[in-house]
Amino acid sequence: MTINSAHRFEPGATVVRRDIFGDRVWTAAPRRVIEDRGDTLTLAHWPGVEGLAPTTYIDSLGMDSPAARDAARDQGFADLASGAWELGSWRWRDTTVLSRFQAGEHFSVHLFFGAGHRPLHWYINFELPFRRTALGIDTRDLLLDLLVEPDLSAHTWKDEDEYAQGRRLGIIDDALHAQVELARERALELLAERQETFPTSWLNWQPATDWPLPELPSFNGV
Repeated sequence: MTINSAHRFEPGATVVRRDIFGDRVWTAAPRRVIEDRGDTLTLAHWPGVEGLAPTTYIDSLGMDSPAARDAARDQGFADLASGAWELGSWRWRDTTVLSRFQAGEHFSVHLFFGAGHRPLHWYINFELPFRRTALGIDTRDLLLDLLVEPDLSAHTWKDEDEYAQGRRLGIIDDALHAQVELARERALELLAERQETFPTSWLNWQPATDWPLPELPSFNGV
């Protein structure tokens, strides 16, 4: 594979991970660069980091009623399908996340840490292969996730109902669905083989205490 290294990032730099749908920004959030090898990019974020997300999602975070949350989610999918969403500002909370993006893969791998920096779970987020930009990376979430125990002993599929809704609305077309099916198989193969995709060294990782919060820069397209 030929690596596009036109935009390589130094450790400690701030980059922006954006979801792009229909040539519009769907989400945008700053991340701290841990390592950039060209073919793999390792990033981190933690509570307090401020980004952009659809207002329907932001509103749902404060809803106590499951029915109201479901209605907000359904409206969010309808807005995505029609290209009519609005963005608002929100802050990441509760967990620290270490993330790895591998060139050409239809998923990224994350390790979530809770209170006391206790590893909570691995999180495989299915998404389009990332594209480097001057700001960071652009991708697009594919609505499906896989949760894995820290010791890789068990896994659970997440958001399959949202993925099915995305299929019904045409957000995930047949060609993209075929790519997701292949990515599912590959992720499970890597999990079964205990590949370096899930490095045990990550379980002891912690962000430097003197790191400032990465901040979202101004950019066009919002």
